[in-house]
Amino acid sequence: MAFPLPSHLPRKVDVSSQILSKLDSATWQTLNSSVASCWCEELDECINQAKRRIHDRIRSDIAAFDAQLSSAKSAQERLSTLSHGIHSLNRSVFDPESGAASSTLETLKQHHALAQASLNADVLHASLQHLAKCKAQLDLAQTTADAGDLPAAVRACSELQRVLAASPGPLAEANVIGDMKRVSQVIDNRVSELLEYACSVGLVVNEQYISVRPSVLVSDSATPLPLSSVLSSLSPSALTARLASLRRDLTSYYVDRVLRSSTSVTTTTEDDLSDFIVHKIQYLTSNDSITRDISLNTLSHVLDFLDEKVFPHLPSPQKESFPRTLAKPVTSSIMTNLLTPSLPSTLEGLPAFLQLTRKAVDFESKYVVGLLGSDSMDREIKTWADNLCAHYERARRVHILGATRNVILERAARTGDTFVAEIHVSPEGVPPIQTTVANQQSVIECSPSSEDAWNLNDNQSFGMSHSGSAVDEQSWGFDDAIEQPERTGVASESKPEVKADPDPGDAWGWNDDEPLEEPMGEETGTNSSHDGLWDDDPWGDNESPTHPPAVPAVVDVLQSHRVAGGSTNGSSKASRGLSHGRKERYLVSTLTTEIVRTVENCLEEGKALATSRIFPQLSALSPGNLIMHSTSLVLELYCGLYPVVATSRLSDAALHMQFSNDCYYLSEELDRVLLKAEAPSDVQRKLQEGRAELTVLADSWFYDAIDKQVMTLCNTLASAGGFTGTSDEDRYDECEATVTAVLQNIKRLARAWKHVLPKGKYYIAVGNVVDGVLSRILDDILAIPDIPEVESHKLGELCRILFALEVIFVDDSESLVASFVPSWLKFSYLSELLEASMADLTYLFDEGALVDFEIDELVKLVRALFADTPLRTKTLDKIMGGHPIR
Repeated sequence: MAFPLPSHLPRKVDVSSQILSKLDSATWQTLNSSVASCWCEELDECINQAKRRIHDRIRSDIAAFDAQLSSAKSAQERLSTLSHGIHSLNRSVFDPESGAASSTLETLKQHHALAQASLNADVLHASLQHLAKCKAQLDLAQTTADAGDLPAAVRACSELQRVLAASPGPLAEANVIGDMKRVSQVIDNRVSELLEYACSVGLVVNEQYISVRPSVLVSDSATPLPLSSVLSSLSPSALTARLASLRRDLTSYYVDRVLRSSTSVTTTTEDDLSDFIVHKIQYLTSNDSITRDISLNTLSHVLDFLDEKVFPHLPSPQKESFPRTLAKPVTSSIMTNLLTPSLPSTLEGLPAFLQLTRKAVDFESKYVVGLLGSDSMDREIKTWADNLCAHYERARRVHILGATRNVILERAARTGDTFVAEIHVSPEGVPPIQTTVANQQSVIECSPSSEDAWNLNDNQSFGMSHSGSAVDEQSWGFDDAIEQPERTGVASESKPEVKADPDPGDAWGWNDDEPLEEPMGEETGTNSSHDGLWDDDPWGDNESPTHPPAVPAVVDVLQSHRVAGGSTNGSSKASRGLSHGRKERYLVSTLTTEIVRTVENCLEEGKALATSRIFPQLSALSPGNLIMHSTSLVLELYCGLYPVVATSRLSDAALHMQFSNDCYYLSEELDRVLLKAEAPSDVQRKLQEGRAELTVLADSWFYDAIDKQVMTLCNTLASAGGFTGTSDEDRYDECEATVTAVLQNIKRLARAWKHVLPKGKYYIAVGNVVDGVLSRILDDILAIPDIPEVESHKLGELCRILFALEVIFVDDSESLVASFVPSWLKFSYLSELLEASMADLTYLFDEGALVDFEIDELVKLVRALFADTPLRTKTLDKIMGGHPIR
C-alpha cells in the first residue's frame, strides 16, 4: 500500500505537467509553429517510451502475464454464462403469463376470498342467533315489567343486560343492539321506580309513625308483592341507600327523640283501603309529663316492633348486619340524651339516677347486645355505669368551677364589696411579712361595706378558728344532700364599729391643688395637710397620733443614735412601739369568703359522699376524692383568673394591696380549714400547696405594689435634675416643688394604704416606699461633686421638707420611723451635715454617729462641701482610716 507523500517533499514532475507548464509559460509573441511542433515531438517520444517500458516489463515475466491473461478470459466466460442463467430464471418466475409467482398469487387470492365468505357466514349466523336470544330476553323483561312482577322483571333485566354485554364484536356495534340497550335501560329505570315506590309504601318511617305492610300492591299488578321480595330486588346501591336512610330516620325520630323528649308510643295492626294488613307504631299525644326512665320503656317498645315487623323482611345479609348498625347510635343516644343530662348535681338526686342507670344497663344487655347483636365485650353503658362515681364527681367539679368562674367574673367588675378583717398580733414584735405576719391572724370580723349582696349578716362574725361563716351556706348548693352540723361563731366581747369602705379611687390624687379627701371622714381642726391627714383612724386605735418631734440638732441626733445602740433598723424601738398584743384591721374582698366557703363545701360534700356509701367500691379512687380535689382547682382558678379580669382595677395602688390582703386572708383561712378538715392526705397536701402559693402570691403582690410606687416617685424625683444648681432661685423652686409633690404623693399613698393594710404591714409598705425615695435623694446629693455654701443650705432645706413624713410612723405617741425606714437616720444626718462645720462633722465621726455612711460617701461629701485646706486633708485622712466604732 502506497503512502501519500508529505506536502513539504518535492513531487516527481510528469511529462504532461512539463508540457502544460511550457504551454502556460508561452506567450503570443513566443508561440509559433516550430515551438508547437517541438512540443508534439516531445509528446510522441514520451508515448513511445511508455510503450517500450510496458513491452519490456511483459517480456521480462511472460509466464506470469500469460497466466493472468488466461484467468481473465476464463472469468469473462463464466460471467457471461451466469448472466444468461439468471435471465432465464427470472423469466420463468416473474413472467406475467407463465411465471410461478403469478400462478401462486392467483391461487392465494382465490383461497382468501373463499375463507372470507365462510367467516362472514359464521359471524352472521352467530349474530343472528345472539340477536334472537336478546330479543327473547327483552320481550321477557318487557312482559314481566308490564305485568307488575317486579322481582321477575329485575331478574329479566339483569339477564338482558348480561346478554347484551356479551354480544359478539360485530353485533355489539350494530344499531339494533344500541336500540335494545336503550329499551333495556328504560325498562330497568321503570322497574327501579316501581320498587322504590313499593318500598316507600311498604315501609314508612316519619316523625309521626312507622308503618309496615307485609304485602305491597303496585300499579298494573294484580298480585301483591311481599315486602321481603321487594327489598331483595333492590340493587345493592339502592338497598344500601335505603337502609342508610332507614337507620338515620330511626335514630333521629325514634331513638334520639324518645330519649330526649320522653314521649310514649302505641302499636296497632289494621287493614288499609285495599284490605292489606298494616302494622303501625306511632307517638301518643299527652299533656302529662313523662319521666326519663319511662323513655327506656318506650325505646324498648320501638325496638321490639322493629325486631318483629321490620327486620324479618330484610334480605339475608342485611338481616344480620343492619341491626348491629343500630347498636352504636342507640348506645350513644342513651349516653348523650339520657344518662349525661340526667346526671344530678346533688346527692338527693343520686338514688333516682342510680335506678335509671341500672335500667339503662339492663336495657343494654337485653336489647343492644341481645336483640341488636352488639359485641357483649363492648358494653359502653355498663362500663360508664361502673365508673359512675367518677363521672358524677367530674360533672360536679365542672359545675363548681363554672359557678366559681361566674362569681369571679361578676365580682371583678364590681367595687365596694369588702369587709374589715382583724389580726391578733403576738407580743413578740413585728416579724417579717413572708413568715410570721402570715401566721398572726386568729379572728376576723366581717363588716360588709355595701349592701348585703353576699347574704352576709351584719350581726355575725367570721371566726378564723371556727368553721362558721357569715355567708349563706346555700349560695353554691354544694351541700344540698349533706347534713350540716350547727355552727356558732366566736364573737368578740365588744364588737368594733362597722367601718365603711375607703374609696380607693383617690389613692393617687397627684394634684397638689386639690384638698385631700378622707375616706373614713372629714378632716378636723385647722391643722396643715401634714397633720390633719392622720386624724382618721381606720385601725380603731383610741389614742390620737402626736405630731412629729422637731428636727434634732447635731448633739440631739448623736444622743438619739447612742440610745439606738448604733443600729439602723431600730428593732428595739419598734418592739417597744408595737410589742403589746393588739388587733390590726385590714380590708378584704367579700369574694374571698365565697372562695373559702366553696372550699369548705367541697370538703364537706366529698366527705358526705364518701360516708354515704351510695356508690359501690369498684375502683381504686374512693368516692368524694375528686370533689375534694376541686378545692385546689378553685384556688388555682381564683389565682389565675381574678388578676386577669381585674387588671384595670388592680392598677390602683389601694386595690393592688387589697388583692395581696385577699391572698393572705385566703391562706390563713386555708390554714383554719386544714386544722378542722378530715380530708385524705393527698387533698391536704394539695391544700397546703395552695396555701403556700397564696402566701407567695400575697407577698409578691405586696412588694410589687411597693416597687411600682417607688418607681413612680423616683420618676417624679428625676425632674429635679439631681438637685444641682439650687443656688439659683428658679432652680430651687423647681426642686422644692418636686420634693413637695413627692411628699404629698407619699402621704396620699399612705392614706390609701392605711385603710387597706394592717398596721404592721402598712408600716413596712410605707417604710419601704419612703426608704426608696430617701435613698434616691441621698444618691443624687452625694453624687454632686461640688456643693457651695448657698447650695448646701438650700439642699438642707429640701431635705427637711421630707421630715414631715415622720408623722406617718407615729404609734402610741412614739415615732417608729427609724424602725421601718432604714435610711431615715442617714438622711437626717445628711441634712445636718450639709450645714455643719468641719468640727461638727469630725465630732460626729469620732463619736461613731456616721456609721450609716460608707467611707467613700463621706469622702465625697467632705470634698464637695469644704474647700481644699490642710484641715480638710487631715479630716479626710481620719475618715479614710475607717469608722472608730462599729
